[in-house]
Amino acid sequence: MSSATKPVILYTARTPNGWKPSILLEELKAAYPGQFDYDWQKIDIGAANEQKQPWFLAINPNGRIPALTDRTRNNFNIFESAAILFYLEQHFDKENKFSFDAATEPEAWSEIQQWIFFAHGGVGPMQGQANHFRNYAPEKIEYGITRYLNEAKRLYSVLESRLEGREYLAGPGKGKYTIADINVWPWVHVASYAGIDSYDEWPNLKAWVERVKARPAVQAGIAVPTPPAE
Repeated sequence: MSSATKPVILYTARTPNGWKPSILLEELKAAYPGQFDYDWQKIDIGAANEQKQPWFLAINPNGRIPALTDRTRNNFNIFESAAILFYLEQHFDKENKFSFDAATEPEAWSEIQQWIFFAHGGVGPMQGQANHFRNYAPEKIEYGITRYLNEAKRLYSVLESRLEGREYLAGPGKGKYTIADINVWPWVHVASYAGIDSYDEWPNLKAWVERVKARPAVQAGIAVPTPPAE
């Protein structure tokens, strides 16, 4: 599939939020072979501050990655990582391989929404603040480090409880791998950056992390954008 015919382009960087859509895009590519592909463009969020340039602000007025343009719908733009997941699921996952049908399985669909909002409003922001105070703050403020690290751990305990006797976050029985898992896994995957060096106190979460990580599309997704050469 040539670049001109690929339906979407993802603007992204190597962050947990950036990996959410790239993982789903890789899952869609694998699930619908020959029917779906995508382009990506690396955004330099470091010294170049590319996400603040006018051309990017026309795509995402909030000036953050990720963002996505749907070429099949008059270059319609979508920003916010969870919103991108919902959009891709709605328009490109026609067989609901990574979701549930909202009309025929409303409870399971609601569970996806609940866990996505839980992660989008909790795990990401709290762990992001833990990352900041631990790694980027110009001075070490122990209150900030401790406060956000403890809150991230509390949220991990919520995930641990949910995963008791389950394989995935949403759906009946043991659950089904969906965009709910894709939305939070990238953050938990980089827990060590926030100061969480082991999942041992959360055995259900630990098993889930490894289960998701073992998927080839997940490995492909976290390789977008291409890692810098060693």
